[in-house]
Amino acid sequence: MRAIVQKVKQASVKVSDELISEIGQGLLVFVAVTDSDTEKDIDYIKKKIEKLRIFEDDQGKMNLSVEDEGGELLIVSQFTLYGDARKGNRPSFINSSSAEKAEEYYEILIQKLKDDGFDVKTGKFQTHMEVSLINDGPVTIQLDSERLY
Repeated sequence: MRAIVQKVKQASVKVSDELISEIGQGLLVFVAVTDSDTEKDIDYIKKKIEKLRIFEDDQGKMNLSVEDEGGELLIVSQFTLYGDARKGNRPSFINSSSAEKAEEYYEILIQKLKDDGFDVKTGKFQTHMEVSLINDGPVTIQLDSERLY
């Protein structure tokens, strides 16, 4: 499982020019699933999202998590995170999981974050979305559960 985490002052998602989700300070997280992922990968990414210390403390050091800050989460599915453009100019998405598995794992991740008490907003799975954000910092971190093994 792969995630791109962006610390934001605000972020939103529109589908067909309709606002479907919006957050203030928190994290915008793009998530992708690959065929080899298991629930262990979901749990790893979930914990990293919750505990990643990228918010400033009183001394201006990145030492606080979204959990510490009481920030919001906007989780957006993005299969293109597994795009591979090493050969040619058209990316291959062969490493992305099937839509069925990706949606299942995306929904499980969201539910686990909600179960832990987070205010979670979402994109709309398998839909063309317009994502807007004000990246704070900018701070953007890539998480990859495969690097565990």
